[in-house]
Amino acid sequence: QVQLVEHGGGSVQAGGSLKLSCAISGLTFDHHAMYWVRQAPGKGLEWVSLINSITGTTVYEDSVKGRFTISLDYARNTLYLQMDSLQPTDTAMYYCAADQRYRMRWDDLTDFTYRGQGTQVTVSS
Repeated sequence: QVQLVEHGGGSVQAGGSLKLSCAISGLTFDHHAMYWVRQAPGKGLEWVSLINSITGTTVYEDSVKGRFTISLDYARNTLYLQMDSLQPTDTAMYYCAADQRYRMRWDDLTDFTYRGQGTQVTVSS
């Protein structure tokens, strides 16, 4: 059974940092792209970043480039998202997800083959 469990959300002031983690079990993630996506209240799903689990190539949504860093620890079976210089616009529920498809547009969380339950990030001004 595949499980993705996020940790690390919380409340910070603008300019602060958080590091999200996603514990992965039951998944051979070298056949999958690993994602972070987010959804703010009343808004649609926003893709944030992906990492190619074979090549290590990373891609970021424009608004988080230079501020967020995605990484994958194969030994710990854990996906990370280091978030620096956080802004109130980053406030959302953050989800990790896995899918064999590599793309940067996702309309709904259920489109992913595997996804976690989410962790809330709140950034105050």
